[in-house]
Amino acid sequence: MNPETYANLYGPPQPAPRQSRGEVTVGLLAVLLWTLTLASLGWLTFLFGMVALWGLADGMSWAEIRGSLLPYVLTVVGAAAVLVALAFAPGIRRLKPLTRLLLLGLLACPVPTGFALWTWVRLG
Repeated sequence: MNPETYANLYGPPQPAPRQSRGEVTVGLLAVLLWTLTLASLGWLTFLFGMVALWGLADGMSWAEIRGSLLPYVLTVVGAAAVLVALAFAPGIRRLKPLTRLLLLGLLACPVPTGFALWTWVRLG
């Protein structure tokens, strides 16, 4: 075996490079945005579920409830599909993973969070 190849394969371990302060900040911002987005979606899903239960208790049929929940479900699925398609777009794929998460979080966060805050204020 070539000694150089042996040294490359079995040489001393190389420590992973440390993350810079900027990478940590980008990661924390991405986590914050996605936590806010998912919490907002959870709140909205809870509200739509409660509306469906209230409708059932009030005597609505399953077809009426399905008709009222279908736009919400299709909107969430469509938005998720758009974000996945955007995440795999060539220009976005070249970004670092944390930067990509932050960008997608910036795009995903405002609408559900704004709508969740609006419902929170209206119900409160």
